[in-house]
Amino acid sequence: MNKYFTVIAMCLILALGFGCTKKQTVKQEEPIKQPEVAIQTPPVATPPAEAQPVVPKIEFKTIFFAFDSYSLNEEGKALLNQAGGLLRSYPDVALRLEGHCDERGTAEYNLALGEKRANAVREYLENLGVSRSRLSTVSFGKEKPAVAGNDEASWAKNRRVEIVPAAK
Repeated sequence: MNKYFTVIAMCLILALGFGCTKKQTVKQEEPIKQPEVAIQTPPVATPPAEAQPVVPKIEFKTIFFAFDSYSLNEEGKALLNQAGGLLRSYPDVALRLEGHCDERGTAEYNLALGEKRANAVREYLENLGVSRSRLSTVSFGKEKPAVAGNDEASWAKNRRVEIVPAAK
């Protein structure tokens, strides 16, 4: 029996001796760094803007008239010749012709005279080849004076047709 215990003891000693081996440390590998790659996002395509009509900035001169008249003078005709040339270059531009009078005369008379002045300018432009559909007229009579005053210089500035670009 003593032999039996000796064999068992020897086995235990051997088992314990081999069981207590050194711990092997596993060297952890460092993570492999990935090269930095710049991520380029494709440019965002913006939808094309709708084509807007080019509206030129045109300033038209005011046409002045003599007292109680709707006849165009030579200076007015020269200004309208320039305006007609511009209008032929820009066929999408429409105009509003605003007739005005000085403060003398009744409201009804001045409204009629302002309309005749605006129509005289429109007819002249039509003779230059500008389509009637691009020209509208309105009379303000004496309601919108350019200059306040009760003298000939003020009245002369109020007898006019203003040419204003308008929506077509």
